Amino acid sequence: AGDLVSHSGASSVFAGGWVTYSNARKIADLGVAEAVLDEFGAVSGQTAEAMARGAADRGGVDAAISITGIAGPEGGSGDKPVGTVFIGCLLGGEVQVRRFCFTGTRSQVRSRSARSALQMMRFVLLGRQEVPLCWQCGEDIGP
Repeated sequence: AGDLVSHSGASSVFAGGWVTYSNARKIADLGVAEAVLDEFGAVSGQTAEAMARGAADRGGVDAAISITGIAGPEGGSGDKPVGTVFIGCLLGGEVQVRRFCFTGTRSQVRSRSARSALQMMRFVLLGRQEVPLCWQCGEDIGP
């Protein structure tokens, strides 16, 4: 959100956003099903998809971006090491989710996540969803 609204005129294309750091906020603010969080975890493609759908629905918009991940320096695991990030982009009801494996400090992981999300949405808007992005790793889901 900060990257978008730093530009003059952003209010013509940006309605708002949520920072849903806890699972409770993901459920309450975005309508993410508790079952999705229980089965797949907060850091998963399924959660990123549910967050994007919830943001579009709750925001009354036809395009939305979601980011969920582990920025570190703690919190990683063998399956989901620090730097694991899932980004969801929704446009017109279709969601594309990609998994990223970022490196660097907490600040760098957060910055790379935000910029990758904006680039990913740019490609979705251009109809070029198949274009790979830096730091992208497997397990993409949708559309």
